[in-house]
Amino acid sequence: MERLQKIIANAGFCSRRKAEELIEKGKVKLNNKLAKLGDKAEESDKITVEGKALERKQKNYYYILNKPKGILVTKDDPQNRRTIYNLKALSQLKKEIGFDLNYVGRLDGASEGLLLLTNDGELNNKLTHPKHESEKTYQVRTEPSITKEDITKLKNGLLIEDRKLFAKISNINKNTFDITIKEGRNRIIRIALKKLKYKIYLLKRISMGNIKLGNLEQGEIKKISIKNI
Repeated sequence: MERLQKIIANAGFCSRRKAEELIEKGKVKLNNKLAKLGDKAEESDKITVEGKALERKQKNYYYILNKPKGILVTKDDPQNRRTIYNLKALSQLKKEIGFDLNYVGRLDGASEGLLLLTNDGELNNKLTHPKHESEKTYQVRTEPSITKEDITKLKNGLLIEDRKLFAKISNINKNTFDITIKEGRNRIIRIALKKLKYKIYLLKRISMGNIKLGNLEQGEIKKISIKNI
């Protein structure tokens, strides 16, 4: 028997943390009764999520997207702004496989670059949960150019709110450089560089763990293998 949130994540419905939220909100039923956190199920049990029967066995898909600047990473926007799911490549993919893939890790609207799209909930949890410390690298262009003093501050840990951000700076070329972090606090790079008095003109994710953006065009997707992750 396995916990419900893990079963839901493994089915590709959403991440494990999102599944926990759905359980807490009363949107998950186990054998026609409202589920609660801590409940476990076996293969013969009936699980429904938001009124739909959970399909436990399904094919897992893995794609990367080069997110363009100016669009949101969300499935629903109350203001009806453009999201990644409005992109032509993702609309076509949905027609092919029959559903939207979930994104792994967010990028804010002003940022661009690598997003992983998958229905593999277990992998989603592995790449986003803080305990796994999955590395993410971003290409950044700032004004002014980053100083040696600030590179040292980031390396030794820059205090943001109640805890330190540790970041590695590499591939410096005038006012462009790469920054690598192991955490996923919302807009954390923007917050850190603002604290250090830099203005950001480019923030582009170029890798997540072993996954590389490469030369993928903006707005395009590419199928990858689980072996590449």
